[in-house]
Amino acid sequence: MGVTTAAMVLIRELDDVMLIDIKEKENAVKGEALDLNHMASALGLSVKAYGSADYKDMEGSDLVIVTAGFPRKAGQTREDLLRVNADVIKAVAENISKYAPEAPVILTTNPLDAMTYVMYKKLKAPRERVIGFSGMLDAPRLAYYASLKLGISPASIYPIVLGMHGENMFPAPRLSTIGGAPLTSFLSPSDIDEIVKQTVQAGAEIIKLRGYSSNWGPAAGVIMMAESIKKNQHRVFIASVYLNGEYGYRDVIAEVPVVLGRKGVERIIELPLTEEEKKGLDKSIQAVRDLINALPPEYKE
Repeated sequence: MGVTTAAMVLIRELDDVMLIDIKEKENAVKGEALDLNHMASALGLSVKAYGSADYKDMEGSDLVIVTAGFPRKAGQTREDLLRVNADVIKAVAENISKYAPEAPVILTTNPLDAMTYVMYKKLKAPRERVIGFSGMLDAPRLAYYASLKLGISPASIYPIVLGMHGENMFPAPRLSTIGGAPLTSFLSPSDIDEIVKQTVQAGAEIIKLRGYSSNWGPAAGVIMMAESIKKNQHRVFIASVYLNGEYGYRDVIAEVPVVLGRKGVERIIELPLTEEEKKGLDKSIQAVRDLINALPPEYKE
């Protein structure tokens, strides 16, 4: 999804883009950049793409979007990717520290929450600058499935999904709103159960249908977050961030509402949860902790 995200950055004219890949793919990444530049020329855009296999070329970047890692395959969970992608993120973090130490980092690599934890620990940057992309895919999916039931635009729904990015995510229909009213006041319990199930299984369904993981949905969410950072918009998004007491959790990554500005996360918003919702979130957070605990010690230091 890296190239898809780059295309959206260029189309919205946020900035020039430096694509970086491994040495073995140097020609491929330069070819992608050339193709993107032809696209930009056709659209009359005043931005450019560059391709490189040298991390040094990211020097001076004011925002880093990390899409590196192995994607999920059919029948594979995000958790299956744990150790293989931890090595990738560790190497990427070392290079970000060297060449773009002040840049906020948006991470998309799965399993997202555990990889964001690895990035935070290895980057050793303030937690505000390490942001896992998650809720801007999960929440819009909830809005999409609800919109089909209601016959309204998904743009009219403000969806909330908390906790883990993955099969143990915690969609929160009562906290999701339409015109200020909870989603649960518009849909029956059975309809709510159905759209929650569809939201949780959406990623796996895409892989089942086309054989590989999603790219357009994630790229769209990433670009909205990147735009808020680049333009200092102070917009609210659902994102995976390091919690230090928020919602009663510490030393764990979870998707929660945050305000994004030029320096990254400006504020974490704590929503009022019912006792039942808190139990659901506890279960989701524990699934994240289980992944983090499964990481070898060298990734958590």
